[in-house]
Amino acid sequence: MTDQTSVATAAHSSRRPQTGQRIPLNTLAIAFGLAGLANIWVTASRLLGVTEVIGQVVWAGVVVAWVWLIVAHLRRGARSSETLAQQLRHPAQGPIAALVPVVGMLIGADLYRFWPVGGEILVVVSIVAAAAFAAWILAFWHTGALTPEAFHGGYLLPTVAAGLIAATTASKVGLPLLAIGSFAVGIFFWIVVSTVLLARLAFFSPLPAALTPTCAILLAPPAVAGTAWFTINGEHADLVSAALLGLLVLMALQQVALIPRYRMLPFTLGFWSFTFPLAAAGGSGVEWLSISAFPGWQFVAWTLVALVTVVIVAVGIRSLVLVSSVRRGVLRAESVLRRADNAVERG
Repeated sequence: MTDQTSVATAAHSSRRPQTGQRIPLNTLAIAFGLAGLANIWVTASRLLGVTEVIGQVVWAGVVVAWVWLIVAHLRRGARSSETLAQQLRHPAQGPIAALVPVVGMLIGADLYRFWPVGGEILVVVSIVAAAAFAAWILAFWHTGALTPEAFHGGYLLPTVAAGLIAATTASKVGLPLLAIGSFAVGIFFWIVVSTVLLARLAFFSPLPAALTPTCAILLAPPAVAGTAWFTINGEHADLVSAALLGLLVLMALQQVALIPRYRMLPFTLGFWSFTFPLAAAGGSGVEWLSISAFPGWQFVAWTLVALVTVVIVAVGIRSLVLVSSVRRGVLRAESVLRRADNAVERG
């Protein structure tokens, strides 16, 4: 009887969910970066005459990556002792969850071109989800539970990235008032959050290596805001678009100055944080080049498209090598991100 009881207990234990840690939310940047790549190729098809097929193939990859990441996070979460609420309250990881609805907006805007009803529904649902998450995380920040060391570029995602991308996508699906309201939200929090972020970077200890690529997110707001303004107001030069271009140029020069520091970093999955900001800046650059229309502008535009593509493809290949070159490579790659997240949580 004792042996039978032991066997039954062991069998029951094997059926219980295994405890463990959730997948770091930093990995959601994979789908975000691919969405940036798809966007720049759609821009190239519109302004440079390249076939739309390339952009749509990349968009198909974005959908696969987005769905796969959501499913992977949910499956791991179901077996984890860590709750979703705990992960969302994590000072380093929590804000990055905004990428789920943000990528949903971008997918919906592209889907709208081929299926207007489905695309509009996905954009609106994603904007509602992003607004609800932004409200929740802003309320959580009011608790005073954060330390200055925990602040990184990902804190721009719930309000700034979500607001400005909502502005672009809402305008594309024919919701101009929602687009203007979202644009205002994005601009306001861009000023507020960037101020706090720059103060953190200047006056506190450097970010861990795996989180240092989030500094590249500072490049994204002026680029995304410029694209949003063009979508709302038309693709032409005016006071607002010129002001945003000036900010984009300064942020781009800052990233160039940071290249020596970036080159010292060991490769991690955190490098996906570089991808969307670079793609957004490249896409904005192509739009401005088409407006300026100086002789040979197409060559410069193609150079930007090629640069963005090479960097994102290189990050993708390095990521595949990283997770497949050693046994349990995925878990090892996750552990690097997790240690960095925990380091800033401890301050």
